[in-house]
Amino acid sequence: MLAGCASTRTSKEHLVGVEQKLEQHDYAGAASLVEAARDTGYTPKERVAFYLDLGMLQHYSGDWQTSSTNLTDAEYSIEDLFTKSVSKAALSLLLNDNALDYCGEDYEDIYLNVFKSLNYVHLGQLDGALVEIRRINGKVQHLEDKYADLASGYGQSDDAKIEMEAGTTRFHVSALAQWLSMLLYRADRKYDDARIASEGIARAFSTQSQLYPFPQPALDGYLAPAGAAQLDIIAFVGRSPDKKAKTLYVHTEEDWIIIATTEENPRKHQELEELNAFPWVGVEEGYHFKFQLPYLEAVGTDVGRVRLLVDGQPAGDLAPIESIEQVALDTWKLKEPIIYLKTIIRATLKGLVAERAKQRMTEEVGGGVLGFAARIATDIAVDATENADLRISRFFPSQALVGEFEVAAGSHQLEVEYYTPAGRLLFTDDLGTVEVRQNGLNLVETFYLK
Repeated sequence: MLAGCASTRTSKEHLVGVEQKLEQHDYAGAASLVEAARDTGYTPKERVAFYLDLGMLQHYSGDWQTSSTNLTDAEYSIEDLFTKSVSKAALSLLLNDNALDYCGEDYEDIYLNVFKSLNYVHLGQLDGALVEIRRINGKVQHLEDKYADLASGYGQSDDAKIEMEAGTTRFHVSALAQWLSMLLYRADRKYDDARIASEGIARAFSTQSQLYPFPQPALDGYLAPAGAAQLDIIAFVGRSPDKKAKTLYVHTEEDWIIIATTEENPRKHQELEELNAFPWVGVEEGYHFKFQLPYLEAVGTDVGRVRLLVDGQPAGDLAPIESIEQVALDTWKLKEPIIYLKTIIRATLKGLVAERAKQRMTEEVGGGVLGFAARIATDIAVDATENADLRISRFFPSQALVGEFEVAAGSHQLEVEYYTPAGRLLFTDDLGTVEVRQNGLNLVETFYLK
């Protein structure tokens, strides 16, 4: 566990060094920098982000066992913190999320099991790899239920002036998880289970087309008898979304609050644009204050094509199997209405208290310069507590691509080339000499995190 510290202030300076290591494809060096920043770069309330950052970088560096240990710590912490957040929701409605422990994003909780499964594959523990795939399926199936419970918990607060509700997601089956499941079952000669997993891939593409904006990979050869050895390649590219803040404004009318944003008009002046209005019995007109909301912004990838070379000869391209980025953006919609309504309630209640305090201060000091200074000080104090929660892990990829190639059993020199959509070579990942067996699972990973 993370050691406690007297202060919650940390520095993110280590991330500059981490990014430099990633530019050099030095994943072990990047992991060492994160581990060294355990207490200086992460607060005790950011332990989930720490475990995720470290576990992912250790995975990329090939430190499979230690990666699984840290990703498991992240997984258990996420589960524990979310369970506590549901049980204490009514009591925490007026707390800014920054004051609470970071309990991870749903895509982080789902895809950490993908990388734990791959860790088990590399360690030769295929049963453990299948357990992780089953955990993915269970988490995906219960996504909407868990946020319905959280919204219900917040709704039980005496301060819940607006009806709380969760959003919905279109993500109900992971093609990537099904692809890994298919390979694992096939390696164990459970061909019927492998066929069911292949049908799961087809279902993911046919029922979730918004999340899979690319053709489904051809699967016909995966379950057909093969004369040669089957070599499977999985490539992870890009980076998962970043978290940013946007500023919104609360304006009050009698018994109503109006939420607005600002837009620049053709004359370069800022104009208010109404977003929503909510009934709020008892509020007076004429109050104005602002608040921040977090949102996810896609980072994406520079990669448009990934090609495998076997013994120096082109073997074929890899095909996209999952947009982790799209899943992240879609599952964010589950909690987005809750964050929105919770923040509106908290900001409005705090803003009303602050406005009344400003009025009292003005009366006490008699207005003028002192009254103005008192009002400004109150505004600054409120704004300082209403910053958006921008905590997030930083090293999940944006997209997964896969391919299967028939090669002669034996030793082969493997290289993976990454190209831009325009065809410019970005990077060649020299995977060295790989032993490909006639039977069993021959799964190789490659990464380009840009």
